[in-house]
Amino acid sequence: MAEKSQQSKNREKDVALSHTEEQDVRDNQSLNSVSLYAIVHREGLEELQRPMMSLWWSGVAAGIGISISILAEGILHHLFKNSEYQFVIENLGYTVGFVLVIVGRLQLFTENTLSVILPLLSKPSLNMMLCITRLWLIVFAANMVGTFLAAVFSYTLQAVPPALVEGMTAISKHYAEFSASEAFSYGITSGFIIAAIVWMKPSVKHSQVLLIIIFTYLIAIGNFTHVIAGSTELFLLVLQGHISIGETAALIGATLMGNIVGGTGLFALLAYGQVVREIEQ
Repeated sequence: MAEKSQQSKNREKDVALSHTEEQDVRDNQSLNSVSLYAIVHREGLEELQRPMMSLWWSGVAAGIGISISILAEGILHHLFKNSEYQFVIENLGYTVGFVLVIVGRLQLFTENTLSVILPLLSKPSLNMMLCITRLWLIVFAANMVGTFLAAVFSYTLQAVPPALVEGMTAISKHYAEFSASEAFSYGITSGFIIAAIVWMKPSVKHSQVLLIIIFTYLIAIGNFTHVIAGSTELFLLVLQGHISIGETAALIGATLMGNIVGGTGLFALLAYGQVVREIEQ
């Protein structure tokens, strides 16, 4: 009797699901680490295969797009200048440009500190390293051109009302006060956060905007440094004569290295380390 009872229980456990039920399970099942790795790895390979001019114009568009963050912060700074919660509110504007760029699939340098590195970690080769170097150089230069153009449009060509430019300038000055070592250190945290967003996106298909807002707001409220968004702030200050070109180059270089360390040196290695044994099997 005991044997028959056990067999009955086993049959209950092994009841086959209908096609509709199987589909429901697949649709609602969370992606595991290997699945996330495979998706981000594939996206990285696709980016590495894109033509140079496609990368360039997408990168320029991303540089201009990310500058909307500084514009939005400047607007909120101006509107809430007499509020005791000004700092908390104005930093919500920082998220706007990131939503535009990430959801719009534009080429943002800091996103590529993770996605294009995974193919290199899985199959290291000189050719892969050269491909990554090519992509990084093109995208970073294009992002810089885009953010500089945005600063020129805003201040020199007066495409933004003076009152709002004052707000943009006010929120930009904190970055210029950092030392190179501070910009580097704070950039590590920012690079890690952006890489985390890239890693989590496939798991939250219907909540990507909220994901981006939460984590980029953390960058803003924590005064962490992001090399692309921050370059808009620095270029705006340079055009107004508040800082020198040399100071700007030092801060951009330090932040760039920090973002790479955070995104590639920390997050990419950790993400790969947690799945390496499973993908080898």
